[in-house]
Amino acid sequence: MAATGLAGRFGAVLTAMVTPFDADGRLDLDAVAVLARWLVDNGSEGLVVSGTTGEAPVLTDDERQDLWRATIEAVTVPVVAGAGTNDTAHSVLMAEAAAAVGAAGILAVTPYYNRPSQAGIEAHFRAVAGATSLPVLLYDIPIRSGRKIAHDTLLRLAREVPTIVGVKDATSDLAGSARLVAEAPGGFELYSGEDGVTLALLAVGAVGTVGVATHWTGRLHGRMFDAFMKGDVEEARRINASMLASFAYETGEDAPNPVPAKALLRVLGLPVGECRLPMGAAPDGLEDRAREVLAGLGEDAPAPYG
Repeated sequence: MAATGLAGRFGAVLTAMVTPFDADGRLDLDAVAVLARWLVDNGSEGLVVSGTTGEAPVLTDDERQDLWRATIEAVTVPVVAGAGTNDTAHSVLMAEAAAAVGAAGILAVTPYYNRPSQAGIEAHFRAVAGATSLPVLLYDIPIRSGRKIAHDTLLRLAREVPTIVGVKDATSDLAGSARLVAEAPGGFELYSGEDGVTLALLAVGAVGTVGVATHWTGRLHGRMFDAFMKGDVEEARRINASMLASFAYETGEDAPNPVPAKALLRVLGLPVGECRLPMGAAPDGLEDRAREVLAGLGEDAPAPYG
């Protein structure tokens, strides 16, 4: 059980870790280990690597496996491997590779760009889950994938595929999330995939978050979860309010996620580098905005690295 008292199998405060690159844009495995350990020291109870925030679409297969391996070797918390792509056969190979390097679980995103039918989405997830004995978190993020996993599709997968154990919910559909928690079988877990609605999702049964702002608000998230679990909703609301500027900062039209997260980590002295294209370098002024976000957290801001 997580230190927060929430019962998520991978912990309650998970961070969707950025992928560090060096000045030439190469994967920096030393920096991966540094960042992973720093995140755990600052409140992360689990790490999700090579997801959206980890720039998975621009990583080669070898880089993904090196990234997973380096993270797993650096920490003792669960490491969930983002193994999903929009190609089912490729996703199966990546799921098998994640199991081979010792990942604690798989994050499998809805196939993006292809815009498959619900039948195609279901068959895709069954194939990925069937390729490994690892627990699988589905990743429902229609704003990026172009398709929402339908309620009935999710329920069938949850009921019929033993290794599909939960969903990272980034749907902005609180009523649908509440219905899913109410109707899913016991043991099926819902993680928030949107920092701005995590507290609301706790109220309908979420077991934790896979966050972006948790790169720098991991301990605050843990305190918010503690307060909520103790029934101190007013304190949970106060802590959530203190993080609203972080949630607003983490993505935008001029600097989509993960560009802002990397900028803020650089301000903290962590060697994460810039994003690869097509995300690219941070726009002018973003690191100044990062400093404002950290200043707004006051004594709750993490200490700089080093």
